[in-house]
Amino acid sequence: MSAGYSVVYRPETVTEDLPRIPRNMQTRIMRAIESRLMTEPARYGERLRRSLTGLWKHRVGDYRVCYEIQERTVTVWAIRSRRDVYAIMERRRPT
Repeated sequence: MSAGYSVVYRPETVTEDLPRIPRNMQTRIMRAIESRLMTEPARYGERLRRSLTGLWKHRVGDYRVCYEIQERTVTVWAIRSRRDVYAIMERRRPT
């Protein structure tokens, strides 16, 4: 199946989130983004609720990829450990 969605990373995701993640998990997360979020992000993700309504999450081990789907573009807002991803997302919340 060809990639039907393009993926855009927020600057914070690249500069703050990825360097904190072990290299082997980075590879696993990037593979999941390429194979799942670029093909069917709504099928593989789960909607977030409450103050994060409109965003989605995808679980990769103990990490969560939080993203937004707009037409054929997936914007990755955060890639963090499940322990602190939601607090980070509260601060990065799209307006």
